[in-house]
Amino acid sequence: MPTAFDPVDLAGTRLANRIAMAPMTRSRADGATRTPTPLVAEYYAQRASAGLIVTEGVQPVPGGQGYPDTPGLHSREQIAAWREVTDAVHARGGRIFAQLMHAGRIGHPDLLDGDLHPVGPSPVAAAGQVFTHEGPKDFVTPRALTGAQVREAIDGFAAAARNAVEAGFDGVEIHGANGYLIQQFLASGSNHRTDEWGGPVEHRIRFATEVVKAVAAEIGPERTGLRVSPAGTVNDIAETDTEEIYQALLAAIEPAGIAYLHVLETGPERRPLTLDLRKRFAGAFVLNPATEGPTGAESLALVEDGTADLIAFGRLFIANPDLPARLRAGGPYNPLDETTMYGGDHRGYTDYPAL
Repeated sequence: MPTAFDPVDLAGTRLANRIAMAPMTRSRADGATRTPTPLVAEYYAQRASAGLIVTEGVQPVPGGQGYPDTPGLHSREQIAAWREVTDAVHARGGRIFAQLMHAGRIGHPDLLDGDLHPVGPSPVAAAGQVFTHEGPKDFVTPRALTGAQVREAIDGFAAAARNAVEAGFDGVEIHGANGYLIQQFLASGSNHRTDEWGGPVEHRIRFATEVVKAVAAEIGPERTGLRVSPAGTVNDIAETDTEEIYQALLAAIEPAGIAYLHVLETGPERRPLTLDLRKRFAGAFVLNPATEGPTGAESLALVEDGTADLIAFGRLFIANPDLPARLRAGGPYNPLDETTMYGGDHRGYTDYPAL
């Protein structure tokens, strides 16, 4: 079996190794234009030795924003700014996918322009709070999308995917995890609809399926990935039929032939489902495994035993820009400063040293 340090072909895109940088919100985009700054380009270029970089969540439409100072891919200015990022990564031999993330009900009107308001499959508010520039605020009740607006949301993902390719990305990852809009449609706790988008499993998977098909048709399946977090409870999500949901979802998207499936494992007890999804999916399988702490070197063995084709590392990549080299050498690893994870300047962002 290959090791995590061996190259791999990702539906025609050659990756230097099987170590992926997981998508992580850092809230350092320009607040007014939602564009990545030169500092963002430096941050990702520093981590170009990853086999695959998946960016922080990028809102496909203005109303999809869920957190302060996160970037978008829905304006000409944003496309141009992302081109600086992708050029910087490619100049160092890296490969980078944009993660398209519509936050849905996770957000607040204070984060959105004009009269925009968080939306969802149903008017069911999430328990908890979201951070705004004025401090934490309770989640609001989302406006339920009409049937026409559901179609507009699907079109928004496809348009953003087209913008990503224009911006130089090697592909996009559709964010269907962590309690955001796509998982809100999947989960019965947040989806109370009785039309074609809700109710039985075959209806609740329809939004995710249509997004995947629309994006794959727009930019090609070889440039399309999907991230899911089966049984995840982040952002007050509640699934009651997890195995049925994800088995049905994989069957529904199989004809699209997308490049990869990225599974965020939500607990060690979910490994049997992970292995089941691995068998059911024909493309590359990316795993962010459940571990006691941040994903570490011990997870590299999951490539060797065939559990996954790539392993995604999160927090360890924040503090260690040259993570593949450190993993190969067995460390040492820089400690993470959690106080600088969200927002701010270069401190805790681009000032972590390489070996």
